[in-house]
Amino acid sequence: MAQSTNSTLNASPREPDGSRATRRLRREGKVPGVLYGGDGEPVSFTVDGRELRAALHASGAVVDLVVAGTSEPAVLKDAQRHPVRGEMTHVDFVRVNLNVAIQAVVPLIVVGADESPGVVEGGVVDQPIREVNVEALPNEIPESIEISVAELNIGETAPLSAAVVPAGVTLLDEDDLVVVSLLAPRLEVEETIEEETELIGEDGEPAEGAADEGDGGDGGDGGGDDSGDKSDDDAG
Repeated sequence: MAQSTNSTLNASPREPDGSRATRRLRREGKVPGVLYGGDGEPVSFTVDGRELRAALHASGAVVDLVVAGTSEPAVLKDAQRHPVRGEMTHVDFVRVNLNVAIQAVVPLIVVGADESPGVVEGGVVDQPIREVNVEALPNEIPESIEISVAELNIGETAPLSAAVVPAGVTLLDEDDLVVVSLLAPRLEVEETIEEETELIGEDGEPAEGAADEGDGGDGGDGGGDDSGDKSDDDAG
């Protein structure tokens, strides 16, 4: 659900420096960032990496970003990450007006799998769409959107229109977008493949048993040769 209170993130102003100074900040556990948008000028800052993660993991999309004693509501616009460690190396925040709707991307969560008749029969939940685009007031952006598979049978799908959308939130993606499918058990698929492989052979040629059934012609040729030899002996 959306939250009416924001997380506070304390940051320190910084002068845009070269890459050497930025690397030093990161070694100290700091993350450089920029706040922009709205009516204000861009502001460069640094923030403690642990405090940043805590603020972003808290409920709600909006944080109160405090730089040099000035607090402004903002949302994370972009985050660059280390290619190996995955930790944030730079963040961009944008100012928001709490009375003006914004667009955001939120996770799509599947619920009700334990109650699904298809899952009970061994079906597999396939979720090709894991995020959706929404529009709402900044403090009403939900943590996630839920969609239930509790009524699905094997072979059935659920469109985005079946998702539970909180009041004040608008989905921006197509309503008929298939976001969840209930597939047949993988074991049945694997058994079918194995049966076909046994009949056809892995290289596409008929399997040994199938080929043996057609060897009667060769046996007939052999019998003809034997008859010929026997006639020759009789003639002698």
